[in-house]
Amino acid sequence: MSERGAASLSKSDTLAWLRRISGDLATATIQRLEDSLPWYAEMPPARRSAVGLVAQAGITSFIQWFEDPTSTPWIAADIFAAAPRELLRSVSLQQTLQLIRATVEVTEERVAGRGDDVREAILLYSREVAFAAADVYARAAEARGLWDARLEALVVDSILTGEADEELPSRIAALGWHGHGEVAVLVGTTPPQLDVDQLRRTARKLGVDVLIGVQGTRLVLVVGRAQARGEDAGPELPFPEIARRLEPGFGTGHLVLGPAVPALVDASQSARAALAGFAVARAWRGAPRPVDADDLLPERALAGDPLAKHTLVERIYRPLQAHSTDLVTTLWSYLDNGRSLEATARELFVHPNTVRYRLKRVSEVIGWDATGPREALILQTALILGAIGTDATRRRPPALRRTNA
Repeated sequence: MSERGAASLSKSDTLAWLRRISGDLATATIQRLEDSLPWYAEMPPARRSAVGLVAQAGITSFIQWFEDPTSTPWIAADIFAAAPRELLRSVSLQQTLQLIRATVEVTEERVAGRGDDVREAILLYSREVAFAAADVYARAAEARGLWDARLEALVVDSILTGEADEELPSRIAALGWHGHGEVAVLVGTTPPQLDVDQLRRTARKLGVDVLIGVQGTRLVLVVGRAQARGEDAGPELPFPEIARRLEPGFGTGHLVLGPAVPALVDASQSARAALAGFAVARAWRGAPRPVDADDLLPERALAGDPLAKHTLVERIYRPLQAHSTDLVTTLWSYLDNGRSLEATARELFVHPNTVRYRLKRVSEVIGWDATGPREALILQTALILGAIGTDATRRRPPALRRTNA
C-alpha cells in the first residue's frame, strides 16, 4: 500500500476512533469541570446541563472539522448555538475560555499517541473556538452597549421633562447607577468630538457617577455622588467644583449647574433650573463657566420661569419682610438711589452708618450682599416680584383668597 493510502487509512481509523470515544470525552470533560472549576460546581443543575451540551457540541464539531477542515470554516461558531441565551448572560468570557481549555486538555490527554497531526488539529481548532467565543461575547457586549445607551437616553429625557414614572428607579438600577445622596444636573453644549468614556473616567476620579444625555447641540449630565469609598476617603467635593473639572468635556458656550437635590428621583427639579438658566445665560455678559442656575435668577424670572420667580420671593423677599420691614425699606431705598449710602440716609432720615448696618443685616438674613452690582440686580428683582405678588394678593376679594388658600 502506498504512503498516501496508509495516511488516508490512518485518518479514517482516527475518525472512527474519535466517534467511538466522543461520549467518553464529554463525560470526562464534565468531570474535569467539576474538579477544577469552582464556579461550575456552584451553578444550578439546568445551567450545568447547558454547559455540558456546549462541551458535547464542541467535541462533535471538532470531529466534523477534522474530517474536512475546508468544508465547514465557520463550524466553530455553531458550538454556541446550543447555549441558551440566559447561559451567555450568566457565564463570562473568562469562564468560557476556562471551559474551552478544560475540554482541550481532556481531548489532548485521550488522543496522546495517535499522531502529531491529531494534536495539531486540536490546537488549531481550539484557537478557532476561542476566537468564536470572543466574537459571540463581543457582539453581545455591543448589543448591550447600544441598549444601555438607549436606556440612558430615556432616563435622562424622563428627568429633563419631569415625567418620571414607577419604572424610573428600575431603569436607573439597570444602568448600574452607583450614586447615592445628592444629585445635580449640568447642562452645556455638545463638543464636536464627544468623548463619553473620558467624561465617565473623570467622574469616577471625582467620586461621582453620571448619566449622559445628548440632545442635538445640548449635552446634559446628571451628576450624583458615588457610594462611600471608606473611612480614609477625603471630603466630598462641592458640585460647583465637580462641574468645573467636568467642564473640558463640554463644547464652547455657556455651562449651567442646577441646584443640588436630595436624590436622583428628585433630579427633575435641578434639571428645570439648569435648563432655564442655560436658555438665558447669554443675557449675562460676564457669566462664569460653569455658572450656578440660581445666579441667573433675574434673567430666568424675566423670561417667565415660574420656579425662578418663586425662588426669588421665597428666599429673599419673604425672609426680609418677616424679619423687619426696616430692612425691606432700606434695601428698596438703597437700590433706588443707585446704591448710595448718603442718598439713602437722607431719604430715610438716618445716619449712613445705620444704612450700612441694615445692609449688613440684609446680607446675614438672606446671604446676598446688596453692595455688589450683580447681587443688587438679584435683590431688586426679588423686591419687585415680591411687591407685585403682595399687591395682587391684597387686591384679591376675600372669598377668592380663601378659595385659593
